[in-house]
Amino acid sequence: MDVSNTAQIATFRPKGGETEKITINLGPVDLGQIDLLVEEGFYSNRTDLIRTAIRNQLAVHAQAIQETATRRALVLGLQHFSKQDLESALKANEKLAIHVLGLASIASDVSPELAAATIESVVVLGAFHAPAPVKEALAGRIR
Repeated sequence: MDVSNTAQIATFRPKGGETEKITINLGPVDLGQIDLLVEEGFYSNRTDLIRTAIRNQLAVHAQAIQETATRRALVLGLQHFSKQDLESALKANEKLAIHVLGLASIASDVSPELAAATIESVVVLGAFHAPAPVKEALAGRIR
């Protein structure tokens, strides 16, 4: 069950509770221009403008993102691994190579031992959610 070679595409737009926080530094002139647009009602707040700008840039580069994700055999969107998924891989004596552009997650009932026995590598461009003990067990395999 080598998931790195599967072509899975899913549409994924995180909901409010499924976002990752980032920090950016802006100069006072850029920040002032953003505040002016917010004051004038173009955007509801600074975050709204920044999210819109990021989405617009991602749309500009959508073809390059798609081509690169395909070339690198990345799952685009959301990929979740349940305890049953990993037990099936263990039973089949298969190792998983998890390659995701988006969100990869491992179920909360997966033991560190099961994860270590079945997951060969984890490459996530985005966010990787797993129980802390599982992340610790996979620490040397996460890139």
